[in-house]
Amino acid sequence: MQHKEGVFSGSDDLELYYQCWLPDGDARAVVVIVHGFSDHCGRYSEMVDTLIKRQLAVYSYDLRGHGRSPGKRGYIDHFADYRQDTRTFISLISEQHPDLPFFLFGHSMGGLIALDQALYYPEELSGVISSAALLGNPPVSPAKLAVGRILSKVWPSFSMDAGLDEGSLSRDEAAVQAYRDDPLVHGRGTARLSTELEEAITETQANAHNLRVPLLIYFGSEDRLANPQDSQRFYENVRSADKSIIVYEGGHHENHNDIHSERVVIEVAQWIEAQVLIASQEQKHKDSIDG
Repeated sequence: MQHKEGVFSGSDDLELYYQCWLPDGDARAVVVIVHGFSDHCGRYSEMVDTLIKRQLAVYSYDLRGHGRSPGKRGYIDHFADYRQDTRTFISLISEQHPDLPFFLFGHSMGGLIALDQALYYPEELSGVISSAALLGNPPVSPAKLAVGRILSKVWPSFSMDAGLDEGSLSRDEAAVQAYRDDPLVHGRGTARLSTELEEAITETQANAHNLRVPLLIYFGSEDRLANPQDSQRFYENVRSADKSIIVYEGGHHENHNDIHSERVVIEVAQWIEAQVLIASQEQKHKDSIDG
């Protein structure tokens, strides 16, 4: 396996940190991971290891205001900045792997970003994987949300501890402690981020019927940070026949870091492999007709 890291220029030339993991030999497809709120791209090691073993190249970057990327912690001017950063990142990767199918994996807030990306730019993706996506009210108190709506207009960068219940991330106590000890995890939210997420969630849910790329959506039945019913509602409103859903009974928010993580990452990898096979067969059929 080859591991590389570097920076790329985001939508407003902000230098964003990224990592990539490349298998030895030819890659079969590219998987781009979009992490969640307060998270960073270095917390998906088991997912990366499993995908690499199956000859899948993996790329991920730290969202602005997260991890090793610059910007005020937990702040965003407009949700569209996430969209354009991700599109720029995918475009740069495409130059390195012009003939490979691309899959977008997003967790939590990253799941919302991934679904939004698939709705806006479906032609750039061969599939999207939504892990415990934030598709309903953010996991903060209604009072904080109300204050956020007011301050977003007059003091958008106002920041406070989001007060996330860290114990709700996973049933694996070691994984929860690693999260608490991680210096790159910040836990800060801003007024503008709150209102931008609310608007993006409303728009994404309203346009579920327009999703056209293959979809895998999964979540834990005991997720207290992203309501499972919100992901279920989005899934039911997707009209495409090429959609799959997995509910992990007893699973918490970070299923890839929970006690059943091995099953989760294998099933994600298997879904991607199945889509790669379908794409390959369709290309062969097209080539035979063109020939």
